[in-house]
Amino acid sequence: MELAHSLLLNEEASSQLGEVQKAEFIFEWLRYLEKLLLATNRGDVREKQKTLVEQLLSLLNSSPGPPTRKLLAQNLAILYSVGDTFSVYETIDKCNDLIRSKDDSPSYLPTKLAAVVCLGSLYKKLGRILANGFTDTVGNILKAMKSAESQGRYEIMLSLQSILTGLGAAAAPCHRDVYKAARSCLTDRSMAVRCAAAKCLLELQNEAIFMWSTDLDSVATLCFKSFEGSNYDVRISVSKLLGTVLAKALIAKHPGPASRQSARRVSLEEVLELLGAGFLRGSSGFLRASGDMLKGSSSVSRDVRVGVTQAYVVFVSTLGGSWLEKNLAVFLSHILSLVSQSNPKATQTQIDAVCCRRCVSFILRATLGGLLGEKAQIAAAREICQAVWKLKRVMDAVLSDGNLETRLSSTDVAATQHMLVCALQELGNLIYSLGTTAAPLLQDSSTGLLDSVISVVLHPSISVRLAAAWCLHCIAVALPSYLTPLLDRCLERLSVLKSSPEAVTGFSFAVAALLGAVTHCPLGIPHGKGKIIMALAEDLLCSAAQNSRLSLQRTQAGWLLIAALMTLGPAVVSHHLARVLLLWKCVFPVSPKDLETEKSRGDSFTWQVTLEGRAGALCAIKSFISHCGDLLTEEVIQRLLPPLPRAVDLLTQLSSILKTYGSSLKTPSIVYRQRLYDLLILLPPETYKENVCAVLKELAAELTAPDIQAAAATCLLPALCHPDDLLIVSPLLQETDHRFIEEQLLLGNGIACGSLEYDPYSIYEKDVEGDSVPKPLPPALSVISSASKLFGVVCANVDEAQSVPILEQLLNSIKHTKGARQQTVQLHVVSAISNLLKYVAGSKQSLGPEVRRLVLTLVLGALESPNSLLRCAASEAWARLAQVVDDGAFTAGLAQVSFDKLKSARDVVTRTGHSLALGSLHRYLGGIGPQHLSSCIGVLHTLCQDSTSPDVQTWALHSLSLTIDSAGALYHVHVGSTLSLIVMLLLNVPPTHAQVHQSLGRCLNALITTLGPELQGNNTSVSALRTSCLLGCAVMQDHPGCLVQAQAISCLQQLHMFAPQHVNLSSLVSCLCVNLCSPYLLLRRAVLACLRQLVQREAAEVSEHAAMLARDGRDPAADANLREVGLEGALLALLDRETDESLCRDIRETLHHMLTSMAVEKLSLWLKLCKDVLAASADFTAVTCVDTMQEEEGDRGDDASVLTRGDDKPHPFSNPRWATRVFAADCVCRIINQCEDANSAHFDIALAQEMKKRDSRNDFLVLHLADLIRMAFMAATDHSDQLRLSGLDTLLVVIRRFADIAEPEFPGHVILEQYQANVGAALRPAFTSETPPDITAKACQVCSAWIASGVVSDLSDLRRVHQLLVSSLTKIQAGKEALSQLYSESASTMEILAVLRAWAEVYIIAVQRHKNPKQTLRTTINSEDSVKSGSPSAASLLDLVCTDLATLSRLWLAALQDFALLTLPAEFASQLPVEGGAFYTAETSRNAKPHYHSSWALILHAAALWLTSTGFADPDEGGANLSRPVTPTSMCQGSSSSGAAVKSPEDVYTDRFHLILGVSVEFLCSLRSDASLESITACLHALQALLDVPWPRSRIGSDQDLGIELLNVLHRVILTRESPAIQLASLEVVRQIICAAQEHVKEKRRSAEVDDGASEKETLPEFGEGKDTGGLVPGKSLVFATLELCVCILVRQLPELNPKLTGGPGAKASKPKALPEEGSRLVAAALLILAELPTVCSPEGSISILPTVLYLAIGVLRETAVRLPGGQISSTVTASLQALKTILTSPMAMAEKSHEAWTSLLQSALATVLDCWNPVDGAPQELDDVSLLTAITVFILSTSPEVTTVPCLQNRCIEKFKAALESKDTVVQMKTCQLLHSIFQYPKPAVSYPYIYSLASSIVEKLQEIDRRKPEDATELQLCQEGIKLLEALVSIAEEEHRSRLVACLLPILISFLLDENALGSATSVTRSLHDFALQNLMQIGPRYSSVFKKVMASSPALKARLEAAVKGNQESVRGDPPSKQAKNLARNSSIQLKTNFL
Repeated sequence: MELAHSLLLNEEASSQLGEVQKAEFIFEWLRYLEKLLLATNRGDVREKQKTLVEQLLSLLNSSPGPPTRKLLAQNLAILYSVGDTFSVYETIDKCNDLIRSKDDSPSYLPTKLAAVVCLGSLYKKLGRILANGFTDTVGNILKAMKSAESQGRYEIMLSLQSILTGLGAAAAPCHRDVYKAARSCLTDRSMAVRCAAAKCLLELQNEAIFMWSTDLDSVATLCFKSFEGSNYDVRISVSKLLGTVLAKALIAKHPGPASRQSARRVSLEEVLELLGAGFLRGSSGFLRASGDMLKGSSSVSRDVRVGVTQAYVVFVSTLGGSWLEKNLAVFLSHILSLVSQSNPKATQTQIDAVCCRRCVSFILRATLGGLLGEKAQIAAAREICQAVWKLKRVMDAVLSDGNLETRLSSTDVAATQHMLVCALQELGNLIYSLGTTAAPLLQDSSTGLLDSVISVVLHPSISVRLAAAWCLHCIAVALPSYLTPLLDRCLERLSVLKSSPEAVTGFSFAVAALLGAVTHCPLGIPHGKGKIIMALAEDLLCSAAQNSRLSLQRTQAGWLLIAALMTLGPAVVSHHLARVLLLWKCVFPVSPKDLETEKSRGDSFTWQVTLEGRAGALCAIKSFISHCGDLLTEEVIQRLLPPLPRAVDLLTQLSSILKTYGSSLKTPSIVYRQRLYDLLILLPPETYKENVCAVLKELAAELTAPDIQAAAATCLLPALCHPDDLLIVSPLLQETDHRFIEEQLLLGNGIACGSLEYDPYSIYEKDVEGDSVPKPLPPALSVISSASKLFGVVCANVDEAQSVPILEQLLNSIKHTKGARQQTVQLHVVSAISNLLKYVAGSKQSLGPEVRRLVLTLVLGALESPNSLLRCAASEAWARLAQVVDDGAFTAGLAQVSFDKLKSARDVVTRTGHSLALGSLHRYLGGIGPQHLSSCIGVLHTLCQDSTSPDVQTWALHSLSLTIDSAGALYHVHVGSTLSLIVMLLLNVPPTHAQVHQSLGRCLNALITTLGPELQGNNTSVSALRTSCLLGCAVMQDHPGCLVQAQAISCLQQLHMFAPQHVNLSSLVSCLCVNLCSPYLLLRRAVLACLRQLVQREAAEVSEHAAMLARDGRDPAADANLREVGLEGALLALLDRETDESLCRDIRETLHHMLTSMAVEKLSLWLKLCKDVLAASADFTAVTCVDTMQEEEGDRGDDASVLTRGDDKPHPFSNPRWATRVFAADCVCRIINQCEDANSAHFDIALAQEMKKRDSRNDFLVLHLADLIRMAFMAATDHSDQLRLSGLDTLLVVIRRFADIAEPEFPGHVILEQYQANVGAALRPAFTSETPPDITAKACQVCSAWIASGVVSDLSDLRRVHQLLVSSLTKIQAGKEALSQLYSESASTMEILAVLRAWAEVYIIAVQRHKNPKQTLRTTINSEDSVKSGSPSAASLLDLVCTDLATLSRLWLAALQDFALLTLPAEFASQLPVEGGAFYTAETSRNAKPHYHSSWALILHAAALWLTSTGFADPDEGGANLSRPVTPTSMCQGSSSSGAAVKSPEDVYTDRFHLILGVSVEFLCSLRSDASLESITACLHALQALLDVPWPRSRIGSDQDLGIELLNVLHRVILTRESPAIQLASLEVVRQIICAAQEHVKEKRRSAEVDDGASEKETLPEFGEGKDTGGLVPGKSLVFATLELCVCILVRQLPELNPKLTGGPGAKASKPKALPEEGSRLVAAALLILAELPTVCSPEGSISILPTVLYLAIGVLRETAVRLPGGQISSTVTASLQALKTILTSPMAMAEKSHEAWTSLLQSALATVLDCWNPVDGAPQELDDVSLLTAITVFILSTSPEVTTVPCLQNRCIEKFKAALESKDTVVQMKTCQLLHSIFQYPKPAVSYPYIYSLASSIVEKLQEIDRRKPEDATELQLCQEGIKLLEALVSIAEEEHRSRLVACLLPILISFLLDENALGSATSVTRSLHDFALQNLMQIGPRYSSVFKKVMASSPALKARLEAAVKGNQESVRGDPPSKQAKNLARNSSIQLKTNFL
C-alpha cells in the first residue's frame, strides 16, 4: 500500500494486483491524492495535471464502485481548482458523453454513475467558473434520468444538488426543470431516491423563490404525498424540507417590485393551516378530501401524520426559540386544535385519537420543551393553563345544561377531552423539567395553576381525569413541597365528594399518582398519611355496595388507593398489612361451591363490579409483592395463598360467564385475566402448584383464542430478541429522537399505541423512560404479553406428561388456521416458547425429549415465517434451545439443519432466518465446534455476496459478525478472507443499501476486536490487515447514511484502543465534532462513546484538534459553539439540549475526564465556562440586595463589583437548564479538588501573584477567588433547590480550602475576610421558613464551617451568621412534633441533627481556641478592635455559644440517646420506646438512621466537652431556670411527670458517662470499612475530653474490666486504621486510662495507710496489679493489655524490636534509622505510657513487667540512635531517655519487696546499653555515641548507687567516657564534657569520685592541647568552654585542702587563653570569644579564691603580666566597641547549656 502514496497512480504496481486488491489500491491512492493535492505547490500540480486528468478519466471508464467514484470526482474537482482550468470543459464533455451513451448493460452502469457524480463535484467546487455551459449539462442529466433506474435517479438528484450548491443564483434558468424532476423523485418508490430528492429541493429553495411563494401549496402537498409509505430517513429529510420552506415563506423578504403582485406575504395562520391540512387530511388534496369524507373512508395514514408532526417541529426549530416565545399563543391554540372536535377525522376512533394525541404531545415537547429557556417555559405553562381554563369553561357550560340525557351524550365532552389531555400532559412535562424553578409559577395566584388542574379532575372523560392526575404527579415530583398539600387536598375532596362517580375516580387517580411521586421525592411525606389513605380505601370498598350508581367507581378507587399505597414500601405498609390481607381474603369466594352459587345469582352489572373488584385486589397484591419484598415472610405468604385457587377457578369459568351475560363483560374479563397472570408471574410456582394444570390450559386457550385480531408482533417480540438483532430486522425499532411518535408506525394501523386510559393502575408505577407519561398497551395486547410470560414459568414447572399435550395443541392450532390469523397465532406461540426457553435457561432446568421435539418443530416453522421479527425471535429461541439441551450432538444437528436449508433454499425468507439462526447458535454457545466453523463461514460468505437481495446480505453479514465475536482466537485463520470480502463489499455495494453497510460495519468491528492488540504489529501481514481496516472505516465515514457513519466511528474507536498510533486523531476528532449535533441519536451516541474513550488518554490533544478545526472553519457543519468556547463549551451546550439519558451520562463523563486532565492547565477557560453557565440565567435581583447591604456596612468598596454583571456580550449559553447549571457548579468543586493536587501556588496568593508577574501565562485558582465566591453565591440563591444545594456545597469547599490563606496586603487578615457579606447573603435565604430541610441542613454545615474557619474574628461580624444558627435552634427546640408537616418525619430528624451538628462543630472549635489562644488565626490586632469586641476572639466565640449551651447540651444528650437506641441490635427491638426517640418516630426509624450516622460523632465530642467543662457537676440540674423550653429526655431530667423518683446527681453522671462511653465503644469496636476518619477522630477526642476530668477517671480506675475493654477496643482501632493521627489520639486515651489506674492505686494505698496507721506497715495488703505473686493474667490485666497495645505500635514502627523477626533477643547488626516525624511521635507516646506502667503494679507485678519495659525502651534507643549534626539527639531517643528516667526513678525501685530484683534488672539494662558499643560480626556499630553516653548518664544519675557502682559496670562506663573524650569528633568531646559536668556534681561521692579520678586529668590535657594549637571553630570553642566549666565545677566540689591545687591548675589554662591588646585587634571571632570567656571566669575566680589566686600570680610573673595586658586591652576595646555587640557575645556564651532536661 505504500506504493499508492504518490501524486501519480503507480499503474505498474496496480496492474500486478488481483481484482479486490486493485480496487483497494486505487481507493487508497485516491484518498492519499486528496490530501496531497491540497498540500502540494500549484506549479508541481500543473506540471503533472494532464497525466493526472488522463489517469482519473481512465479510472472513470473502469466501472468504479460507489465510494471510489465519489473520491474520484472530488479529486478531479480539487485538481481543477488547484491547477489550471483549461481542460475542464473537455472533461465535462467526456462525462456528458458517458451519460448519453446508449449502453444499458449492468457492467456499464458504474461508469455512467461515476460520470454523474463527477459533474456534480466539478460544479460544486468550481461554481460560477462553469456557468456558461451548465444548461446543457443539466438538460443532459435530466434527460438521462427518464430512463435511469433507482441508483441512477439517486445519484442524479445528489448531483443536481451539488450543481445548485456550486452555481447558486446563476442556476436560475434551470430551476423549474430541476424542480419538476425532483417532484417526481420525491414520490419515488425507492426511499433513498426520495431522500436525495428532498436534499436537492432543500438546496433549490435557497434560490428558487417560487417554491416558498407561488408554489407553496403544491410543495406542501408534494411533501405530504412523499410521506406516504415512507421510512424514517425519508421522514427526516422531507420534514426538514417542508419545515424549512414554510419557515422561509413566513420570514422571507420578497425581492423587487416587479414580482410583488405574484408573491404576496404568507401569514402564520396560512402556514399553520397548510400543515394542519396535512396532519388532518393527509396528501389527499383539498378537493378529494371532501369526497372521502362523504364515503367515510379511512383516516390519514399514520406515516403521513408522523411526517407532518416532524415538519411542525422543524418549522418551529428553524424559526427559533425567540420566535416561538412571541407567537406562543397562536401556535399553542393551533396545535391543540388538531385534536379538537372541529376536526372529527383525527379523533373518530379511540385508536386514532391516541395516535393524534401522541403527535400533538411530541410537537409540544420538542418545541416548548426543547427550544425555550426556563423563563419562556414558565410563560408557556401560563399559556397552557389559560387554555385549560377556557376548555373547562366550555365543559361547565355543557354540564350546567339541566337535561341529564343531553348532558352525558353531548359531543362536547369529546370535543374538549383530547385537547385537555394534550394540554395537561405538556403542562406536567414542562413543570417536571423546570423542577423547583417552577415555584413562582405555582405561587402566582392570577394563573391559578393548581386550581385549574384540580378542577379538571372532575371532567366526565376518564382520559382527562387521568391526564390531570398525571399532571399533579409531575408537579409533586418537580416541587416536593407541594406533595403533601396536594395529597391532603385530593384526599379531602375525595372524602367530601364520595357520592360523585367522576370525583371518586378522578381524585383516586390523583391520590394514586401523588403516591407514585413519593419515591421520586427523597424528603417523603408524613407517615400518618398512609393511615388516612388506608382508612379511606376501606371506607370506599365497604360502601361500594350501598349505591349501585357508584359501586364500580368506588370499588376501583378503593383498590387503586391500596395498590398505590404499597409503593410507599415496607415501613408504611407493615402497619396496614393485616387489614389489606383481610380485604384480599374477603374479595374471593371461600369455596368452589360459593363460586357456583355466585354464577347463578348475578347479573351483567354485578359481574362487572365483581370482576373490577377482583382485578383490583390482584393488582394490589401484585403491587405489594413488587414493592414490599421485605415483608414477604413465610407467614404472610401462607395468608396470601388461600384466595388464589378461587381466583384460578374464576379464570376457568370466565368463558361460560361471558356466554351467559354478554359482551359487556369482555373488557373486564380481559383485565381480570391479565391481572391474575401478572400476579402469578411474580409468585414462586410452588405456591399455586395444585392449580398449575388449569392455568396452563387457560394460557394455551388464551394464546390461540379465536377472537384475536391484532398481530402485535412489535409488543411481544422485541423483548425476546437480542437488541443487536433488532436493528437489522426493522430500522423502526432503533432508538431515535422521534421514538415517541415512530412507535405507532411499528404497531401497524389497526393497533393503538399505549396510553394511560388503558390501565389506570400504571399511574403510580415508577416510569421507565423518565418524564414521559406511562404508556400501557390496550388490555387485549398486554394480556397476551402476560400470558406468554406466564406460560414460560408454568410450562417449565409441570411434568412432561402435562406439557406435551398442551404443546401439541399449540402446534395443531397453528396448522389449522390460515392467513393472517395463522401468523398471529404463530406469533403468540413463539413468544410463549421463547419465554419458556428463557425461563428454563435462567433456572438451570432441562427439557424432556418429547418437549424438545415439539419445541423444535414450533421454532423451525417460525424460522421460515414471512414476518421478519418472528424469524428473529425464532432464531433466538433456536439458540436458546441448544443452550438448554446443552449437548454437542444436538447442537451439531441444529446447525446441520440450517446448513442444508441454506444450501438448497433460494427464497429470501429461509435464507435470512437460517443464517441468523447460525449466528445465534454461535452467540449462545460460544461457537459450535471448530469443525463446523469453516463450513459455517463458507456458507455465510456465499450468502454475503448475494447482490440480488440486500436483505440476505444484511442478515448473513450480521450472523457473520456474531460468529466472529464468539469464535475469538479460532477465527484468526479466516481473518484475511473475511476482511477482503468486507472491503470488497464496502467498495461495491450501492450506498442506497445502507443496512448492508451497517452490517458490514458490525463485521469489521468484530474483526478488529478479534485482532486486538496484534494490530500494533509491524510485519507485512499485520500492516496489510490494518490498512484494510482503516480503508474500510474511511469508506463508511464517507457514506451518506448516518448509522453507517456511526459504525465507522465505533470501528475507529476500537482501532484507537488497540493501535492508537495508527489512527489519525485529527481527522477522527474533526469527524466527531461535525457529527456532535447530528439529527440521528445513534450517531450522536457513537460520537460521544468515542470521545469519552479518546479523552481518557489524550484530552489535551483532542481539545487542541477541535480548536484547530474551529479555527480553520473549513467545515461549516461544525458546531458554531466550537469556535467560541471550544469542545468543552460545545459539550456543555449539548448537555443542555440533549434529552437522552445515556447520552447525557456520556457527555458528563467526557467532560469529567477532560476536566481531570486539563482543568489545571486551562483554568481560566474552565472557570469562565462554569461562570457563563451559572450566570446566564442567574436571577440578579438577589445580587443587588447584597451590594446595598455591603455599602451600608462600609466594607471594602470593591466587593460590590464582585457580583454585578460586567459583560453584556451574548454568550453561547442562553438560558441553560437548571440541570446544566447544577453540573457546572459540581465542576467548580472538581476544579478546586484538581488544583489541590497541583501547584501549591493555587492556594497561596503571594506566591501566585509573584509567579503571575514572572510569566503572565501562569494562572492560579486563588486569583479567581472572587469568581468562585460569585458562582457559589449565584448557585446558592437560585430558584432551583438542586442548584442551591450544589451552590452551598461549592461554598463549603471554597471556605474549607481558602480559609487559611493570608492576605499579604493586610497582615493578620485572611483573603476570605472581604467576602463575609457575600457568604452571609448566600446563607440567609436557606433559613427562611419555606426552605426544604435538606437545604437548611446543608446551610447549617456551611455556617458552622464558616464560623469554625476563623476567617471572621470580629464578634459583631460573626453574629450575623451565628444568628442564623440561633434561629434554627429556636425552631428545632420544639422537637420532632413542631417542625414542618410537609415532609416525612425523617426529614425533620435530618434538619434537627444538622443544626445540632453545626452547633457541635462551632462549640468544639470555640473550646479549642479557648484552650490555645495561639492557634486562632488572629486575635484582635489593634487596640481599637479590642475595645470594640472587649475580649480576644477566642473567648468571644465561646461566649457566643455559652448563651445557648444549657439548651444545646440537653439536645445533644437527647440525640446521642436516640443514636444509642437506633444502633441496638435487632433482638432488642422489643425494648425500644414505642413512640420513638426525642427526634425520630418509631415508624421512620429506618430512614432516620443515616441522618444520625452522619452527625453523631461531632455531637458526641461536643457533649463530652460540655460534660468536661461542668466537671460533671451540672449547676442547672433541675432545668427550672432555663431560658427556653427544651425537649425533655428521659436521660436529662428523669421523667418526673410520671412520678418516678428523681435521680440523684451521681446517677445522672453515671448515665451520661455510660452513654458517652457506650456510644464510643460500640462504634470503635465494630468499625466498618466506610467509617470516616472524622468520626473516628471525633470519637477518640470525646473519650479524651471525658477522661480529662477526675470523676470519669475515677470510674475507669475503679472498674478494671471497663478499662481493659477500652484498651482492647483501642488496640483494634490501631490495628485496623493506618492513619497516624488516629493512632496518636488512641494512645492519648490509653495514657489517660493508665493515669486513671495510677490515681486509683495511689488513692487505695493512701486510704489504707490512713486507716491502718503507719505503724503496722508490714501487714498492709498489696495494691496494684500482680498482687503478691506478680502474675498478670491476659484478658484480666490492664497492664498486660497496655503492653500489647504499645508493643503493637513499637513493632509496627521498628520491626527490629520483635525478637521473632530478628531471630533472637541479641542485638542484630541493623543500622539505626531515623523515623519520620509521625512515626517518632507514635513511638514517643508509646514509650511514655510504658514508663508509667510499673507504678500501676504491686512491687511483685512491677518485677514481672520491668524486663519487657526496659527491653523496649533500650531497643528504641538502640534502633534509632542516629548521628545527627551538631550532636543533637533524635526525638525517639529523647523519648526513650525520658522513659528510662521515669522507670529508674520509679518508687518501685526503692520498695523493699522489689528493691533487690529491680537492682539486678537495672544492672542488666545498663550492661545492655554498654553492649551497644560492641562490634557485631566484627563490624563496629554506627550508633550515636552521644545518645548512648546520655543513656549511661541517666542511669548513673537516676538510680540508687548500688546499681552503677558495681566495679565491672563502673569501669566499663568510665572507659566509654574516656574513649569519647579521645574521640576525633569535637562535638562528641564537647557533649561528653557536658554529661560529665552533671556526673561530677552528683552528691554521692561513691558515684562521682571514680569518674573524677579517672577523667579529670584527660580533660586538663585536652585543654592544654587546645591551648597549644588555638581553637579553630565554634565547636572547639564550645569544647574549651565546657572543659573550663567542668574544671570550675571540680574546684567547687573539691574539699578545702585540695582546692588550692585545683585552682592553681586551672588558672594557667585560663590565662593562656587571654590576648593582649595587639593580638586582640587581629583576633578571629573564635579566639576573641574564648578571650572574653576566660577573662570573665578569671574575674569571678579571683575574688572567690583570692588567696590561691594571689599565690599563683606571685609565683609566675609571666602569667601576671599576661593577665594585666589582657585586662588593659579589654578596656581599650570596650571603649571602641558598641556595647550591644559585647552584650550579644555574653548572651550567646551564657545560653549554651544542656538541651535535654532529663538530667
